Amino acid sequence: MQRLMLSMIICLGLLLPGTASAWWQEDWSYRKQITIDTTPEGAPISETLGRTPMLVRLHTGNFTFDGVDEAGADIRFVSSDDQTVLNHQIESFDPLMGMAQIWVDVPLVEQGQAQDIWMYYGNPEAPATSNGQLTFDADYTLVYHFDRAASAPPRDTTAYGNHAQTVAGTAMDGVIGKSLLLAGQPLMLPASPSLATEAGGNFTASAWVRADQVDGERLILSRREGGNSLLLGLSQGAPFVEVNGQRSQPAAQLSPGQWQHLTIIADGTQLRLLVNGRESASLAVALPAFSSFMAIGGDVPGAQAPVTVAQAAEGDVVEDAEGSAVPAVTSTYQPFIGGIDELRISKTARPIALITADAMAQGSESRLVVYGVDEEQSGFGFGGLGFLLSAVPFDAWIVLAVLAAMMLQSWWIMYHKNRTVTRLARSNEIFRSEFTKVGTRLELLADDPVLAQRLENSSLWRLYSVGVNEIRTRREQGADVNAISGATIEAIRASMDGVRTRELQALGSKLSTLSNAIAGGPYIGLLGTVMGIMVVFLGTAMAGDVNINAIAPGMAAALLATAMGLFVAIPALFGYNRLTTRNKEVSADMRIFVDEFVTRLAEIHGRGRASTRITSPGTDSHANTPATA
Repeated sequence: MQRLMLSMIICLGLLLPGTASAWWQEDWSYRKQITIDTTPEGAPISETLGRTPMLVRLHTGNFTFDGVDEAGADIRFVSSDDQTVLNHQIESFDPLMGMAQIWVDVPLVEQGQAQDIWMYYGNPEAPATSNGQLTFDADYTLVYHFDRAASAPPRDTTAYGNHAQTVAGTAMDGVIGKSLLLAGQPLMLPASPSLATEAGGNFTASAWVRADQVDGERLILSRREGGNSLLLGLSQGAPFVEVNGQRSQPAAQLSPGQWQHLTIIADGTQLRLLVNGRESASLAVALPAFSSFMAIGGDVPGAQAPVTVAQAAEGDVVEDAEGSAVPAVTSTYQPFIGGIDELRISKTARPIALITADAMAQGSESRLVVYGVDEEQSGFGFGGLGFLLSAVPFDAWIVLAVLAAMMLQSWWIMYHKNRTVTRLARSNEIFRSEFTKVGTRLELLADDPVLAQRLENSSLWRLYSVGVNEIRTRREQGADVNAISGATIEAIRASMDGVRTRELQALGSKLSTLSNAIAGGPYIGLLGTVMGIMVVFLGTAMAGDVNINAIAPGMAAALLATAMGLFVAIPALFGYNRLTTRNKEVSADMRIFVDEFVTRLAEIHGRGRASTRITSPGTDSHANTPATA
């Protein structure tokens, strides 16, 4: 019965129009539900993240790419209030290959919640609104998606415009679209004021890395100025962070050839090293002041000077970014060999929870972002069902409302009666187990208050209580003090049969309502269908034009009444048969128990045993007098 009720509730949820939210704007024909799930069933996030650029990864497994602009220009993201439009940036969009990566600016991501946003598309007149400067907050000072050709320097997505100063590496497939493959030549970042840091300041740098060579000591990030240095690298494949010669304990080794997320966070007192969103090492030093160039994938020889090791030997003098002569530094580190993707630099210490969410959402198998079904706008905004409901006339809604009331009433009766019978059957099982211990002491269970409370739902307990009460009433009145006569036994049986009849009446109450739903539901639905078809034919005759496009919606809406009537009757039929069968089982148990109780009563206290007296529990009921006829 529980499975039947669950199936009916699911079907009702698919049919009721109130299950979907309102449509944002009618100019957009389609939408897709996207859920950001920070509950344990999704990606368990223990802190509120606040504003977060969330990756929406579309592919043929979760999106059909039908009806959308070939460049994704008509895509819009709207929050669950159906009003707030969210900023977004399209990193890549390829309907032919069936792949797209889009960054969405979610204003607030809270812990332990499932938050819905809607992706609207299907408006050929809509202009493109993709904008990375609005999608990433102002604390991001550099964001490289590496979505351009390898012959051009990577460009910064943020409003700071910190584009790369050199061309390095080649393009390759990465974690998110394209990435940069470095083979020994570092990528030089500009020495811009927005990338400068103060002594003891805050700083965050993160990237996806794929180490193809893990031997020796290789640098992923390098920044040097005067005597200060900040290094992020691999020592025999184990990530480390180093400041002015002080190095953290190495983290666990990275797996060669696999993408992993690395992050360093400086919060003014220490530096943290995170691998795949989890803290792996730390260094209790403050971040030095820097205004120099920064190298990705190698070292910066000299103080801020963009020269290679081959161009500067130990003891040479080079010019820094301000044109001053400083000693060159010959690097003892090897360049990084492998891939770099989604490089981000912030002028603030990002929360670890945000980095964890980035690693979860940007990975290939994200449970943080869950994709729902696509919906097409029509009628009430629910696809074909909405189109059908929009064609239902007012008088047909009356018939549908009557059927809906019958359906809800019958479902409630089935649910309530099933719960009642289930509790009763379980209590009867407990009573049966206890009654097996009675033996010849029929009144043994009657004075146990704890047992009485446990068996308050048991029909057998109520029958037993009536039988014991009849025995005790006769004892108090002094009747049949020596032995119970056959007439007395039959009187006790009659009392128990009366209780059994009332129990059966209670079990069978309201089942007639289910019978009415079974018999009347289809007829009421058929009435609505006949009336609807009459209206359709009458309208066609008055219009004088037989057009299938004009007739079909009305015919379909008329047939909806019959379908609704069957939807009322079929579950009620199954529920009625199931409840009737269970009631018969309970009735058989009660009948058997009455026979068993009366038989034991006759055996113990009947006139056929003159040695038996009606006595109180605990008193010896066997006299030593001879039996009497």
